[in-house]
Amino acid sequence: MLRAIELWRGGIDLVSPFRTSFGTDTSRDLLYIRAVGDANSGWGECYSSEYLENCVEVVSRFLVPKLRADSTAQSFIASAAPIRGNYMSKACVEAALLDLQLRDQKISLATFLGATKNAVPSGVSVGIQNSLSDLVRVVGEYLSQGYVRVKLKIEPGSDIELVRTVRKEFGDDLLLQVDANAAYTVADARHLKQLDAFNLLLIEQPLPEDDLAGHIDLAREIKTPVCLDESITSLETARGALDLKACSVINIKPGRVGGYLEAKRIHDLCVSRGVPVWCGGMLETGIGRAANLALAALPGFTLPGDISASARYFSRDITQPFVIENGHLAVPNTVGIGVEPLPEMLADFKRTAVFEIAI
Repeated sequence: MLRAIELWRGGIDLVSPFRTSFGTDTSRDLLYIRAVGDANSGWGECYSSEYLENCVEVVSRFLVPKLRADSTAQSFIASAAPIRGNYMSKACVEAALLDLQLRDQKISLATFLGATKNAVPSGVSVGIQNSLSDLVRVVGEYLSQGYVRVKLKIEPGSDIELVRTVRKEFGDDLLLQVDANAAYTVADARHLKQLDAFNLLLIEQPLPEDDLAGHIDLAREIKTPVCLDESITSLETARGALDLKACSVINIKPGRVGGYLEAKRIHDLCVSRGVPVWCGGMLETGIGRAANLALAALPGFTLPGDISASARYFSRDITQPFVIENGHLAVPNTVGIGVEPLPEMLADFKRTAVFEIAI
């Protein structure tokens, strides 16, 4: 039974600045939700597409009142459906509830979702660097650590030459893709067509998330497969994008689509259509990383994702660190998400709210 929902706040520094077309991150402001039951607790990690305090407000004012002692992740998602948007807030609550109920049931999230792999190939996302020499050095370091795929962040003015340089330095066998984070417009189609020469796995979210028509036109213009990320917020948006041929690959982020239950539905849709999917990242700590690994172990995730080792982002993770072995990360397969915050790390956090759940 669910007894309480707790909100925990804290922060963690990144090992190096991470620059994208959106801006530069040097740290993460963290919000965790803990679902407290009779015998076990479950954890969810929250992200925000706008600002984290908005998630706190939405969870506190609108989502927690939907919960009852017998709430499950499934019943919560159904009861929260009338609350439009706020996918990341919903995803965090759902994740905590899933972790709790699966611990009570003594099964892992990977088993619950239908995972078929014990380890997941690990890709790395490389932020925009100060120079081409810095880019070559950073990519080389990641490859030496065992990453099997490289994703380059790009933006207007920092794109074609970056890809050309990396291809020339590391060869055609390197699994390489680019991510624009919606930095271009459809008027840039001729410019982006230059990427066709580099045999990329895909170009991720080249245009603004609400420009589906532009992505349709771009996908017709270039040979590089178009992958949507920010545009995919639900099963319905995924189905629409595929029906309209706005993309041929989908990046599934559980936080962006409202949780792991919806992420599984999108995965199943893509499998039925023969569309490859992969699991993106949002600078997760070990809580979110563990759950993402369970998702990425599903059979439809045929492309390496952004689930990197803990050391890629943090000198010390919130949980026991995830480490690359032979280019892969092991999928937790005990109970729930398989990890918990380390007490010494959680000591630096503050429990900012406790909501008792009515029986």
